[in-house]
Amino acid sequence: MPVPPSISVVVCSHAPRRDYLDKTLAGLRAQTLPLDNWELVIVDNASPEPISARADLSWHPSARCVVESVLGLTSARIRGIREASAPLLVFVDDDNVLSPDYLATALDLGRTHTFLGAWGGAINGVYEIPPPVFCLQNAHMLAIRDVPQDLWGNTNEDFRTVPCGAGMCIRRSVATLWMDDVRTRPDALKLGRKGRDLGACEDGHLALFSGRLGLGTGVFRRLCLDHLIPKERLTLDYFVRLAAGHAYSYNLLRWMLGQPLLTDPTSRSERMITAYRLWRGSPENRAIQMAMIRARARSLADLAGAQR
Repeated sequence: MPVPPSISVVVCSHAPRRDYLDKTLAGLRAQTLPLDNWELVIVDNASPEPISARADLSWHPSARCVVESVLGLTSARIRGIREASAPLLVFVDDDNVLSPDYLATALDLGRTHTFLGAWGGAINGVYEIPPPVFCLQNAHMLAIRDVPQDLWGNTNEDFRTVPCGAGMCIRRSVATLWMDDVRTRPDALKLGRKGRDLGACEDGHLALFSGRLGLGTGVFRRLCLDHLIPKERLTLDYFVRLAAGHAYSYNLLRWMLGQPLLTDPTSRSERMITAYRLWRGSPENRAIQMAMIRARARSLADLAGAQR
């Protein structure tokens, strides 16, 4: 009788760049964890060209590609959770290249840190072209993350311990609880990306469901991956849209967590300080900050309407 896998690797993908997906799969193929210890599930999220027609999965005995026709990263993650069979899931984006020991380390951390429900690690940016200064100053928006020391906690107010979606390791019990909750809360489907819509924060929402089971979240230096950044994501137009998506989604997430919403300054002194900071910043950073302010205001108006 075959032994069930210890890890399910879930790759959610929508219209991936062929060379990036090839590098993602090459990174998975190079894992030190034996193939019979993990399965690979690729979720093709409404790609115009079927991923199954161009992704070579013949090297893995437990790999398959499934199609999720409802566009959106949250919908794709739900499909991946439903398809996965292992007690530990690892989400890998189609532009991520895991370090060779990533899966082995994820499994070890899960066994030694039983009090955690979700964990992740450092994310290095690998840029197709040299990035402009404003991109490096706002690299966190691209899910670039330095982890100088291991951190963990069990509060939904300290996001330093919450892993990014890229390379997130999560126990199946937590993922299943989140999936069941999302089905009853349509607002949760507004989080995460949908094609060109640069929504965010579905990963934080997912990870923080650890607390529902009395578990925490953490980040570890030993876990490391490369995030491939194409030149199209290094433009001001992209960062403005990205900033707006982050600002709107973050307030939506705080509302869903029962936390105070982030608002714009109301007093004259606070408005003057904000105006001064914008004036002192570079034109690019001013545009990014203004996009966030407008998106935050839009989120407040939408959420006020939802509460009526």
